[in-house]
Order: sequence, then C-alpha cells, then structure tokens
Amino acid sequence: MTEFGTPAFWVALLQIIGADIVLSGDNAVVIALATRSLPTHQQRWAIFWGTLAAVTMRVSLTAVAVTLLRLPALKLIGSVLLLWIAVQLLLPEEESTGEGMAIGSMGAAIRTILIADAVMSVDNIIAIAAVAKGSLLLLVFGLALSIPLVVFTSTFLLKVMERYPIIITLGAALLGYVAGEMAVADPLVAGWIATNAAWLHTVAPIAGAVSVVAIGKLLVARARTEVERPLEEVEAGSAGSGVGDITMHKLLLPIDGSDASLRAVDRLLTMRAWYKEPLEIHLLNVQHVLHKDVSQFVSAEDMKSYYHDEGLKELAEARARLDRAGIPCQHHVVIGDLAAETIAHFVRDHDIGQVLMCTHGRSAVADLVLGSVAKGMLQHTDVPVTLVRAVA
Repeated sequence: MTEFGTPAFWVALLQIIGADIVLSGDNAVVIALATRSLPTHQQRWAIFWGTLAAVTMRVSLTAVAVTLLRLPALKLIGSVLLLWIAVQLLLPEEESTGEGMAIGSMGAAIRTILIADAVMSVDNIIAIAAVAKGSLLLLVFGLALSIPLVVFTSTFLLKVMERYPIIITLGAALLGYVAGEMAVADPLVAGWIATNAAWLHTVAPIAGAVSVVAIGKLLVARARTEVERPLEEVEAGSAGSGVGDITMHKLLLPIDGSDASLRAVDRLLTMRAWYKEPLEIHLLNVQHVLHKDVSQFVSAEDMKSYYHDEGLKELAEARARLDRAGIPCQHHVVIGDLAAETIAHFVRDHDIGQVLMCTHGRSAVADLVLGSVAKGMLQHTDVPVTLVRAVA
C-alpha cells in the first residue's frame, strides 16, 4: 500500500488527478446541461447538491472497486477493461442526438446528475481504483482534489483538450501504463512474476502505454478513411447583403476563440484589398462532439443549445472586430470531432474558394507532437489556404 508523503504517493496522486480530468470532462458537461434551464438561484444549489451526491457515490463505488481488485484474477480482468477504455479514449466520438427528457425542476436536475455520473463513470472508477493500489486515503484525497476541478472548469478543460490532442494521447497512455501495472500485480500471477520474470514490472506498463497509443492511432487512421457523416450546422447567421450570390469569392476563417485564430481576422482587416471583389466572408466555429452517453440524460434541444451558446461565445470577438470595421460576414457553428476534417467538409459543402487561418507559431516538432489543424487543412482540402503565422 502506498504511504502518505512518499514519492510513490505523490506520483499516484498526480495519476489520479490526470485520469479524472481526462475521463470526467463530459460528466461535468452533463451537470451544466442538467441545470441550464433552471432559475439562476436554483442552478447553484442543484450543482452543489448534485455534485456532492455524485462525489459521495463515486468515492463509495471506487472504494468497493479497490477492495474487489484484491481478489485473484480481477486485476487481470480490470487491466483488459482499462486497455479497452484507453483505446476508446483516442477514437472520434459518435455524434449524440439527445434522447433524454427536458429537465424542469431542481430535484430532476439532481437526479439526472447522480444517475449520469453513475452510468458515465465506470471507466473512471476502474482507472482510479487501479491507480490507488489499495490506499483509501489516496483515493479520497485524489478524488476530492480532482472532481471540483473538473466540475467548475469543465468547459475550459474540454476546450484545452480539443485544442491540444496530445493531452488525450498522454491520458490514454497513462491508462495503458496503469493497466500494465495492474496486470502484473494480480495475486494470481504476482508470485510467479516476482520469482521468474521480475522484468515484467518494468516492461508491462511501458508495453501497455505504447500498445494503447499504437492501436488507437491505427483505428483513428482507419476511421478517417470511412465515408463522412453529414455535417450538422447548429448556427448560421449573416450580416450585410449579397449572401448566397455564387458569383462572390467566398473566404473562410476558422475561429476557435483563441488569440491565434483572431490574428487571422486582424490580417484580413489589413489586407482585404488583396482579395478579389465581391468578397463573401464566412466565420466558422467547430464544436467538439460530446460523449455519446451524454444524450441519454439531456434533451436534443438542450444539447443543441449548448453547442450554439459555446460556438457563439468563441465567435463573438471575431464578429465584433469585423462589425467595428464595417465588414459584413456570415457565421456558422458546426459539430465535428476532427477539426481539420470538419473544416474541409464545410469548405466543400459551401463552395468556399479560399481559407485564411492562423497557425499557433509552434515549431515543426511541436506541431508534430501537439497536432496542427492548419497542417490537417493542407492535407484535406484542395482550395488555397493562406496561413498567418502567430508571433510569439
């Protein structure tokens, strides 16, 4: 058992927090969606009581899981489940349609939060139980730190993970590593391994991490070759005249609300004369697809409202800058899990003639590690793409 204050304790604590952040983002979104239709004064109480109940239940269930994992063979089974969970983390989400009912009372909101957390946290419970290694103190301490962080910064965390896919990859690798550790610690095989193959304690976790990332990336590459699903547009609006005139030159600016994407707007303002007239400007925001389980607990209308509101928030500053300059534009919010592919799909569907976007100013090595939407655009579309390099 890991003792408090030892290096192993702090490493395991960081692993619990990391796993909880990666696996619980959509659980926190359910809390926001379950309470969005309530009056403001009830929203705070519903979030408080719902979260408190969910935390209590999560700690209790994970404590049970920690106890069960002491039984022979269960760690081996758990390690296989954890490997599957880790690989699934890397795959694109299936689009959620919203099958739940509209929520009209604080009691219904709390009940929805509790049930959703129970259903959607199975992966989280297995992962945290594995990392805790039998320490109830570590379990409670880790969850007490990470759950409030996830609940109150869920939207921010989801956007960061969407912008930097390496976080998801590292999270999946962490789960694969933990799965390897769990497998070799099972009472059924631990004695034999200690006597005959102690090297597995080093090799198995590394092999788990590497295999998860390799299999996940292979499945993602295969998924990208499949037939595209229809692009769902949840918000479309325009300002000015000439909308829909096919003789216009259509210019697309992908906007994710970051300072880097707004630099493309600034560059448009300074070099507008460079584009041929008449010019039709489109601003596009891509909303990351929520976990498919979210749709079980919230209505389709609430999910669409969530995408709509988050998209408009991220487009607001770009629209304001163009408006102040007196430049008309159309704006769009679409749903897609792979940003570059989704933007390229939009380009084809709307006969866009050119794309103007900003890179994040990272090195080639950083782009390889962190991922680059701009690089993906160059690979997936055949229209001219003008890249504005961000200045550090």
